[in-house]
Amino acid sequence: MQFTGAFTALVTPFKDGVIDEERYRELIEWQIEQGINGLVPCGTTGESATLSHEEHREVIRICVEQANKRVPVLAGAGSNNTKEAIDLTRFAKEAGADGALLITPYYNKPTQEGLYQHFKAIAGEVDMPFVLYNVPGRTGTNMLPCTLARLFKDIPQVKGVKEATANLTQVSDIIEQCGPDFQVLSGDDFTVLPLLSLGGCGVISVVSNIIPGKMSSMCKAFKEGDIATARKLHFGMQGLCRAMFIETNPIPVKTALSMMGKIGLELRLPLVPLMENNEKTLRCCLQSHGLLG
Repeated sequence: MQFTGAFTALVTPFKDGVIDEERYRELIEWQIEQGINGLVPCGTTGESATLSHEEHREVIRICVEQANKRVPVLAGAGSNNTKEAIDLTRFAKEAGADGALLITPYYNKPTQEGLYQHFKAIAGEVDMPFVLYNVPGRTGTNMLPCTLARLFKDIPQVKGVKEATANLTQVSDIIEQCGPDFQVLSGDDFTVLPLLSLGGCGVISVVSNIIPGKMSSMCKAFKEGDIATARKLHFGMQGLCRAMFIETNPIPVKTALSMMGKIGLELRLPLVPLMENNEKTLRCCLQSHGLLG
């Protein structure tokens, strides 16, 4: 399986309104040094919704270049406009990404048949591995297990799903209906360990922006059958996972990275800085986990 273990849904650092390439490259390098298994540029955590198409392409290009095939790059390339998704996916392939992360179309709320036809249309134009992204809390649409099973059966490019419902019944249904070769990645940091126990293969993580080594170590421990270590790491990360969602992602994780000196704190509207009380809570959490000097 190509997409296994802990993949970081990378933040996009900004400086004075533009991409901070230097800090972005440093963040990617640190992630790889810490043992992360893969990288995801231009996901939700990367503020893809407020990147121009030119910036979107630049973020993918930088990530692929910096990773330099040391770990897989799964590039965010989805859209609620099928033609736009085709164009972004084509660029991801041309840039050298190992796969494309394709979100279910948001706002226009397609039916299950519409979801199927959307991904089929992209596959008709671009031949590269796809990991579909199901996050109803952001899109308003839940891609059902039967739809995923149909896509996996009919479309060779479809290799797996980032499942961000936090619904373990749905995860179980997906694995049951799609079989063991379908790669199910958690899109929710709280449920990685139970998802692995059902037959999932990893996570696309927010919290691994700040603790890449711990998240990858938990996935590795589980894979090696060291359940006690995996469970210890799971519970050890829960406080940080909660802190990463104290307000809308990626506000807390970018704030945390700035407190750690990894990036400057700059968000794009409509995202705004943490409320003062939440900033204090986050700082205390980072200090208690030994992440601040």
